[in-house]
Amino acid sequence: MPHLPHPHGESAGRLFDHMPAPEEFTASAELFRLMSDGTRIRLFWLLCHCEACLLNLSAMMDMSSPALSHHLKLLRSCGLIVSRREGKEVYYKAADNLRAEALHHMIEQIAELSCPR
Repeated sequence: MPHLPHPHGESAGRLFDHMPAPEEFTASAELFRLMSDGTRIRLFWLLCHCEACLLNLSAMMDMSSPALSHHLKLLRSCGLIVSRREGKEVYYKAADNLRAEALHHMIEQIAELSCPR
């Protein structure tokens, strides 16, 4: 631990011992940067509740397929969504991981949304 200019007890020292590496904060910042777009947040929220092909997603989002493909690529690159191929169709849905689940809950809490039943 580095020498702290103002010693205010041991809590800062204990916290510093457990602080993640700077790279881990960079990864979090990258995720927040990616999710700073309302379209991606809406798309991700939608994919948390259904699995859909590109054409259906384009209709639901009222976007062109190329524009939507760009957003899907970004969400997939950070592990928030997954895809599977069935014949000529590719289906997308939220990934089954802690990061996607936490983000889904955070979006719903901040926007005061509720999951469809």
